[in-house]
Amino acid sequence: MAEKIKFELVSPAKLLLSSPVDMVVVPGGEGDFGALSRHAPMITTVRPGVIDVHDGGKVSSRIFVAGGFAEVTEERITVLAEEAIPVNELTADMLAARKKVAKEAIDDAKSDADKGKAARLLAIAEAMETAIG
Repeated sequence: MAEKIKFELVSPAKLLLSSPVDMVVVPGGEGDFGALSRHAPMITTVRPGVIDVHDGGKVSSRIFVAGGFAEVTEERITVLAEEAIPVNELTADMLAARKKVAKEAIDDAKSDADKGKAARLLAIAEAMETAIG
C-alpha cells in the first residue's frame, strides 16, 4: 500500500478539509502539479481552477479554487485558497453572476489596478466555466 500525504485545504475563514490521501493535483501558477508522499518541498501560487483529490485509486473529490498558495512538504500539502467550492456545488447561476460582475468591472475599469482586478475576476469566471464543463 502506497504512503499517504496529508492534504489540508484552508480558506480565510476556516479549515475546510484535512485528510490523508494518495495524491492531490493542484492548478499551480506555472501549471498543474501532483503532490504525493515524499514530494520535494516547495511553495507556489495557485491559479483559479480545480483541485483533484485522489484516494483509493480514483478521484475522490474535485474542488474549485479561485486562487491562493500551496505549500508542499514530504508529508503534507497545504492549500491556502482565496475561495473553495466543491465542483458538484457549482451552478450555472453562480457562473452567470460571476461573469456579470467581471464584465461590469471590465467596463468600469479606469486605472491599471482596476483593469488588473477586472482581469482576475474574468479569469476566475472562466475557470469556473471550465470546471462546470
